Amino acid sequence: MKIFKQKSLSKAIIAVLIILFSVSGFSQILEPVKWGFSKTKISENEYELVFAAEIENKWHLYSQDIPMSPPATVFTFEETEGFELIGKVTETESIEEYDPNFEMTLKYFAHEAVFKQKVKLLTYSPVTIKGYLEFMCCDDTKCLPPTDVDFEFKFNADKSVVASKTNEIEKTTEFQKSASGVDDKKISVSDVVDNETETSSLWLFFFISFFAGFAAILTPCVFPMIPMTVTFFMKGGESKSKGRFQASIYGLSIIAIYTIAGTVVAITLGANFANWLSTHWLPNVFFFLIFMFFAASFLGMFEITLPSWMVNKSDKQADKGGISGAFFMAFTLVLVSFSCTGPIVGAILVESAGGMVLKPIIGMFGFSLAFAIPFTLFAFFPAWLSGLPKSGGWLNSVKVVLGFIEIALGLKFLSIADQTYHWGILDREVYLAFWIVIFVLMGFYLLGKLKFSHDSDLKFISVPRILLAIVTFTFVVYLIPGMFGAPLKAISGYLPPQQSHDFDLNDIIRENARTISYNGNSKRKKSICEEPKYNDFLHLPHGLHGYFDYEQGMKCARELNKPVFIDFTGHGCVNCREMEANVWSDTRVLQRLNDEFIIIALYVDDKTKLPESDWITSVFDGKVKKTVGKKYADFQISRFKVNAQPYYVLLDNDGKSLVKPRAYDLDVDEFVDFLDSAIEEFRKR
Repeated sequence: MKIFKQKSLSKAIIAVLIILFSVSGFSQILEPVKWGFSKTKISENEYELVFAAEIENKWHLYSQDIPMSPPATVFTFEETEGFELIGKVTETESIEEYDPNFEMTLKYFAHEAVFKQKVKLLTYSPVTIKGYLEFMCCDDTKCLPPTDVDFEFKFNADKSVVASKTNEIEKTTEFQKSASGVDDKKISVSDVVDNETETSSLWLFFFISFFAGFAAILTPCVFPMIPMTVTFFMKGGESKSKGRFQASIYGLSIIAIYTIAGTVVAITLGANFANWLSTHWLPNVFFFLIFMFFAASFLGMFEITLPSWMVNKSDKQADKGGISGAFFMAFTLVLVSFSCTGPIVGAILVESAGGMVLKPIIGMFGFSLAFAIPFTLFAFFPAWLSGLPKSGGWLNSVKVVLGFIEIALGLKFLSIADQTYHWGILDREVYLAFWIVIFVLMGFYLLGKLKFSHDSDLKFISVPRILLAIVTFTFVVYLIPGMFGAPLKAISGYLPPQQSHDFDLNDIIRENARTISYNGNSKRKKSICEEPKYNDFLHLPHGLHGYFDYEQGMKCARELNKPVFIDFTGHGCVNCREMEANVWSDTRVLQRLNDEFIIIALYVDDKTKLPESDWITSVFDGKVKKTVGKKYADFQISRFKVNAQPYYVLLDNDGKSLVKPRAYDLDVDEFVDFLDSAIEEFRKR
């Protein structure tokens, strides 16, 4: 069901308030507010919906306008055909005074309150307007939980009703027309593509977390625990079957403990914080510092340990045996190994915090599954212990290598903040320089040329170690051409965009070739009409030219009679960079984008403030959008009902869709077909 809200309501926050301020005594059902609904005709095709609240003595109902986020009273209407809302819900005069429940000055109603919403009917047929309102009420000592009340207004067929919506839309600005949902049904089917992309991303994250779990086994805090674990389950002459049963409980307990941690992150952070976590400078800089903190721990600067009382208490419970003993043995393992697994687990949770609700749960499940498998298998088959390598300095080497990797990965978060806010401190060549130095140092460490305080003497280089050193230095050699503009397609998603590179040989060659081509062929098609807005800090990859403002791009498309290629993208979008490096770079794609389309790249996470004349009021949530990113994030959601990037939409120069939109997909041939089908459809119109 499609709905639009005049104000969003986060039930989680209100629930917290209820926990804090409510008192006992809910054994009886309290209904201090009763609602009545009616409608009044105010013109030929306009009505006023009336929501009247009768409030019991000593109770009060909160206004929509309170200095809290979210508000406590919200009206939500189902989006159906045949009517449109006029303005927002109005309310009668409220009381404004200090509220002891929330310790702040708030607006509320006593005894009665009346809310009204104007609507316009757009059809001769019968119309039913449905929805629900959410409200919270309090007395001087307690608050009741948020309550939902459904409402329904029916309008019979009326010959006097005039369908006037089309004329009104034509009077709005070009941008507002597009955001209002023209041709929306045609496009929204592409949500399936986004679902497939999200599923693919979750599987990838699962496997990354799974291998991280195996990596955690090879740390000095965890590896020596394997023989101790087997001894625990096979001690005292107990039967093998009983020991294996307990080992199974032990493995499942490890998985449960870590997965519950992921679930807590999912509930407390969730999808509502995704955009803020992934684009705002504060969480990204914080995550960067967390990675540096974990890396310092891995490199031996200090150890991250939990309080000893916590470990000792869990260990005592494990000694009791049985199912509870197996669980607490697992809990003890988690606590004891925290100094080594903490940085890895923390990295997984940080990576997943800005994503979907399922992501931290899946990440922790994958990590814990891999982490639990060796312990469970060795408990089942203790004879395998004889094949394990001896504990020693090699375990600390694993920690140090992981520390180098954490430093490299942590730079990604600083890069996102840098790109989003245009600080200019971590452009592509600077980022690559850091990575080259990091992995050179890691290679020297593997060869024994670099030593940390906790390392043992390295008398000789083992075969696995020399092989890993070869891989590391090979990676460094692969990175070096990137300093001169090489696309580095294999890791493009984790690097700053190509256009942030100060010295790009490929771009220089392309510009020279384009200049020669234009001078020698006056019939070559123009790619832009005028200087694009925001081109002082926003750029297209591969020397392409286009716009970063929807209205300006559409104006040029009409002037040159070209179709439009809209790229919903973001500074922190890994998949966007991969598409640009692996798909856009293909000569067939570049030729079509450059010659056949007007490119409009809309950054949904850019923090640049708009002049007041460019502010827009969202048709989706009713809020004023004051930055480039918020304006175009709202445009994508309002128009296409999608909020994932990259998202490619092909329109004619009247703003109507040409073909079904496309999301992340590295198949170049299909992308070429996608462009060609739009060109063919445009020529038919």
